[in-house]
Amino acid sequence: MSARGPRLRRALGRAAIDLTPLKASRPFRTVFAARTLSVFGLGFALVALPLQVYGLTGSSTMVALVNAVNGVSVLGGTLVAGVLADRRPRRGLIVTGRLAATAAFTGLALSALWLDGAAAMAAIVVCAAFNGFLGTFSQVALQAAVPGLLPRDRLPAAGALLALTGKLGSVVAPAAGGALIALLDYPLVYTVTAAASAVTTLMVARLPAMAPEHAPGAADGASARPSPLAAIAEGAGFAVRDRVVGPILLLGFVQLLFATPYVLIPELTDRVLGGGEQTAGLLYSASAAGAVAASLTSGWTARLRRAGAVLLAAVALCGAAAAGLGASTALTAAVAALVALGFAEIIEEILRFALLQSHTPDALRGRVNSVWTAQNTVGGSLGGVVLGALAAVVGPGAAVLAGGAATVALTAAIAGAFPGLRRARPGGAAVPPPRTPSEPEKEKTT
Repeated sequence: MSARGPRLRRALGRAAIDLTPLKASRPFRTVFAARTLSVFGLGFALVALPLQVYGLTGSSTMVALVNAVNGVSVLGGTLVAGVLADRRPRRGLIVTGRLAATAAFTGLALSALWLDGAAAMAAIVVCAAFNGFLGTFSQVALQAAVPGLLPRDRLPAAGALLALTGKLGSVVAPAAGGALIALLDYPLVYTVTAAASAVTTLMVARLPAMAPEHAPGAADGASARPSPLAAIAEGAGFAVRDRVVGPILLLGFVQLLFATPYVLIPELTDRVLGGGEQTAGLLYSASAAGAVAASLTSGWTARLRRAGAVLLAAVALCGAAAAGLGASTALTAAVAALVALGFAEIIEEILRFALLQSHTPDALRGRVNSVWTAQNTVGGSLGGVVLGALAAVVGPGAAVLAGGAATVALTAAIAGAFPGLRRARPGGAAVPPPRTPSEPEKEKTT
C-alpha cells in the first residue's frame, strides 16, 4: 500500500493541468490574467445586451439583428486583424482591441443611462459594430503572439490554460452577469465591464512589442508587401496547401458544422426528454463540466508524440458523443453524452491550438489565426442553421444523431486523405512515416 501512494500522486501530477507556462513566462502570465478578466467582462455584456434590446423592443428579431451586426463586424475585423498582425507589432493591436472594448462598453453605459427608444437602439448597434470590428484585433493578435512567448513544447499547456479560462468564463460570467443586472441595472453593469476592459488595456500595454517575423522578400519595406487582399489570399493559400494546417481547419469546420448540437438542446429537452428549464440548464452545465474536467486533467497532452492522431480521435469522439445525445431518451444518458462532448471539444481545442501555432510560420500566423477565428464565427452559425433545418424535417434527436454520425465518417475520411495530420506533433514537424525495408539500403548508397 505504501508504494501505491507515490505512484498515484505521480500519475495525478502527470494528468493535472500544466501550469509551467505561467511560471516560465511573465508575458504569458500577463496575457493569461488579461484574457481571464476580459472573458468575464464580455460574459457580463453578452447577457446584458440581448436582455436590454429585448426590453427596449420586445422583439427577438431585433435581438437577432444586433447579433448579426456584431457577427458581420467580427468577421470583417478578423480578416483585417490577420493582415495587420503579420505586419505590425502585435502589442499595438492587442491594446487597440482592448481600448475599443473599453470605449464601446462606456458608450453602452452612457446610452443606457441617457437614451431610450430608437436613439438607444441606434447607440447599441453602433457600439456593437465598433467593438465587433476593432475588439477582435486583440483576439487575433494575441493568438498569433503566444507562440513567441513560450517554447513550442509548452504550446499544448498554454492552449489548455486559455481553454480553461474561456470555458469557466462562459459558465460563470453569464450567471454573474444576470445577478449583476438584477442588482445594479444596465448602466452599472456596462460600467463594470468598461472598467474591466480598461484594466486589461493597462495590463497588455506592458507586454513586449512582439513584432512579427518578416517573410522572405518582405523585410526591405512596405513596397515589398502585397496588397491587403493579396495578403489575405496568401494566408488562405498557405492554409489550403499545408499538409497539417489545411486539414486541421477542415476538421474544425466539420466539427462545428455537424457536432455542435447546443442550438437544439431546448427542443430536445421539450420533445424528447419531456423536461423544462431546469433540465435544459442541467444539459448545458453537463457540457461545461466535461470541458472543465478536460482542461484540469490536460497535462498528458504536452507529452503526445502523435498529437495529430489524438486530435482526429477527439473530433471523432465529438461526433460519437453528439450521436449518443441524439439517441438518448433518458436524462442520465443525455447528460453523459454532453459531458463526453464537452471533454472532447476541449481536447480538440488544445491540440488544434498547439498544432496550428507550431506549424504556421510567424510571418503568416496572424492571417492563419484570422482564418481560424472566422471559421469559429461562421462555422458555429452555419452548424446551427444546418441542424435546425434538419430537425424541422426529421426531429431534433434524429438530426443530432445524423450530425454526429456525419462527423465520425468525415473525420475518418480526413484521416485517410491526410497522413501528414495523423503524424503531426506540436514541435512543428511530423513524425516520420515508418521506413520500408528498402530505405536503409538506399541511404547506404547515397
